[in-house]
Amino acid sequence: MGIKIITENKKARFDFHLLEKFEAGLELMGSEVKSLRNGQVNLKDSYISFKGDEAYLQNAHISVYLASSYNNHEPERLRKLLLHRRELDRIFGAIREKGQTCVPTKIYFKNGKVKLEIALAKGKQKGDKRESIKKRDVDRTLQKARRRSKE
Repeated sequence: MGIKIITENKKARFDFHLLEKFEAGLELMGSEVKSLRNGQVNLKDSYISFKGDEAYLQNAHISVYLASSYNNHEPERLRKLLLHRRELDRIFGAIREKGQTCVPTKIYFKNGKVKLEIALAKGKQKGDKRESIKKRDVDRTLQKARRRSKE
């Protein structure tokens, strides 16, 4: 079956230095899975929060599935993350002590199951963002030059 990426959170890569990545399952309703199959999800301003000893995905917008009638879901509800205890402890410790945060980077199907890639991240300063923009522009011009040389 393999991996089919639904969406990536490009804003997270721009705003944060991504340090360590984890793969988490998501506790979803049926109408949410159908919306994900249609690609109707936005991770732009979403983040991971902790309530008690469980991790939740907040502010992720999964659009309402229009073909579902009465059994639909709330688009921005809390969604529980399915992680191993040691992963949860590691993430929670890093967030609490080191001034880091945890952000979702991409959501995808893996062997028929919905998976969420999350990353421990440290915020970028304004200068770091400018550096990212410069690097992206240089890469783009190099790719254009390579394409022209192949022609």
